[in-house]
Amino acid sequence: MSPPLRRRLTVSVLAAVLVLAGCGVDDGGDATEAAAPAAPEAPAAPALPCESPLDSLTQRERIAQLFTVGVASMADARRAVEEFRIGGIFLGGAVVGEAVSGDGLSRLKEDSPLPLLVAIDEEGGRVSRISPFAGPLPSARVMAATMSPDEVRSAARTRGEFLRGMGVTVDFAPSVDVSDQPDGAVIGDRSFSPDPVRVASYARAFASGLLDAGVTPVFKHFPGHGRSSGDSHHQSVTVPPLDQLVPHDLRPFAELALTPGAGMMLGHQQVPGLTGVDRPASLSPAAYRLLREGRGYGAPPFTGVIFTDDLSGMRAVTDNFPLPQAVAESLIAGADSPLWITTAGIPQALDAVERALADGALSRADLDRSLARVATLRGIPGCLSVPSPGQVPGAGALAAPSPALPPRPGLPPLPRPPA
Repeated sequence: MSPPLRRRLTVSVLAAVLVLAGCGVDDGGDATEAAAPAAPEAPAAPALPCESPLDSLTQRERIAQLFTVGVASMADARRAVEEFRIGGIFLGGAVVGEAVSGDGLSRLKEDSPLPLLVAIDEEGGRVSRISPFAGPLPSARVMAATMSPDEVRSAARTRGEFLRGMGVTVDFAPSVDVSDQPDGAVIGDRSFSPDPVRVASYARAFASGLLDAGVTPVFKHFPGHGRSSGDSHHQSVTVPPLDQLVPHDLRPFAELALTPGAGMMLGHQQVPGLTGVDRPASLSPAAYRLLREGRGYGAPPFTGVIFTDDLSGMRAVTDNFPLPQAVAESLIAGADSPLWITTAGIPQALDAVERALADGALSRADLDRSLARVATLRGIPGCLSVPSPGQVPGAGALAAPSPALPPRPGLPPLPRPPA
């Protein structure tokens, strides 16, 4: 083929391609500008379907993915995950030593079909699971009295790195309760200070250290346990009315609500003007609305994962709510992950939540919202994302409803935590 012919054919092909793209071409005289009308726009390719590993689970398995249950051994943990498809385990007591010294936890995480939530409560002081292995960490009160926030952040990061190394992903700490109780009281030295501003500063530092280490912090015990009438492990307890909590106990929670990647835990205290006298905050729709919406205490909406405090071993719950009912009631109220400290009762809890779904007391939309939040925390791949905060209308209660959320008090804006 002669060079001029090859050139004309090449230019012709190029011209055709550019015409299909809606462009003209000038070859310098050997080809004329194409004048053909533009080709109709090709239809857009169909969007790829949104897929998540959770899509293949049965309804019962999806419910189990929300539970966080305490385990007595790694064999107990494996049974919960493999038999019931439990999504979260809590390490307490002797199992911590087994997790530190053996490879049972790492093997369970490798074998789990979905990323597993592994939780612990490591605050320092008298609430420390790993001090026999990682050394002591001062209580919150001692930290705030003897260390700067930067030093607390560094200490929490070191603690978090140990936790992450043993396989823990979530720490139910720090306590954000504002308290001047004696050291040994239910909160006592677990509180950084009786000053809400100081509590917020040191809790933020502790949480930042955990996040630096790749561990999710969980602020507790919303809406504030620091002025409780007693110990919710042993009895029903009350705290001051909501209008008194707002400027004091709730201020640290308001300042910390925008902390990226953090969770919140609801306690079992009754709050006059919020929860009523029929149930603790952990089972109260009004308490969850307060946290999710923020408008009742001058805070931004909270969009992270909400855990309950232990539903099986604290008499503020168990005296009036058997475990299966408490688990269902917590999800109906607005919890994302019901927590209890044993694998006992898993089948009955699953039955209770399935009944709540069948009866319409718990909506499938609420269940899916909680799954989305928990999936994000656990790093489950797919297209799930954190949904808009708030409850879907129509979710009911298995018992008498709590009172409506009171109007927002007139408070000055709170400072926002740094990015």
